[in-house]
Amino acid sequence: MSHTAITTTKAPAAIGPYSQAIAFGDTIYTSGMLPIDAEGNLKEGIVDQTHQILKNLRAVLAKAGFSLEDVVKTSVFMTDLEQFQQMNEAYSQYFIDHHPARTTVEVSRLPRDAGIEIELFAVKRI
Repeated sequence: MSHTAITTTKAPAAIGPYSQAIAFGDTIYTSGMLPIDAEGNLKEGIVDQTHQILKNLRAVLAKAGFSLEDVVKTSVFMTDLEQFQQMNEAYSQYFIDHHPARTTVEVSRLPRDAGIEIELFAVKRI
């Protein structure tokens, strides 16, 4: 079984030598996604940034035949955990009945000075 790089124009292109995601069998691993739209514009504010990232991740998953319902784990990196509640409220709009495992950590800085970055791991439901 081989791995497959996943790329969609409905999410920002990789800005380095990596893929938006890698699918391997019934699993997919995404790279960390920044709050950038497909045209390369960085969103402002933690709520809009969270929404943009999750829309991007949903598009990457869809390209590979997955959905947010398949997500088993997310990792959230924030530059200011004082904004955790606002991020959490936006995040919860994408995981209503399905609550994957999650890690949230504060980091000193993210690319393009974004306030948040999210990566995820999903397993296709049978």
